[in-house]
Amino acid sequence: MPDRSDRFESLEEPHKRGQAAEAIVKSEFVSRGIPVLTPTYDNEPYDIVVEVDDSFHRVQVKTAFEATTSGAVRFRTRSTRTKSSGYEREGYEDAVDFFAVYAPACDETYLVPIEETGKTQMTIRHVPSKNGNVENTNWHEDFLIDGVLSSLCSDPTI
Repeated sequence: MPDRSDRFESLEEPHKRGQAAEAIVKSEFVSRGIPVLTPTYDNEPYDIVVEVDDSFHRVQVKTAFEATTSGAVRFRTRSTRTKSSGYEREGYEDAVDFFAVYAPACDETYLVPIEETGKTQMTIRHVPSKNGNVENTNWHEDFLIDGVLSSLCSDPTI
């Protein structure tokens, strides 16, 4: 029986992959007892809102892809829309609080505060680099959903 990341990878259309990533991220929050709110319309810069300790956080869901360097995944921190005049790219500053990132390559979900991301993309490393470089490295354990949620809430069981 194929696992979740295999099933995810078998989806060919980007739209279906986006829907699957959103469903996976929502289930990650709900399974931890975190309420998830979804905008009625699809024109907000965030995909969901989560409530943690009576605070609401706007979350943009992203799918990470394997980075060009081994042992890392990468996700885009900009929105790209197709217009009749070409592509329109826009950042999420002041529009979201977190990126929730599903990485099918390692079947992990990350929660990344927007202030810790780059302007266009972010790389998260889950295996040390071959050259041993650790400076300015975003380690996966720093962004795993449980660790970030525990820093947001007073209930240590979440």
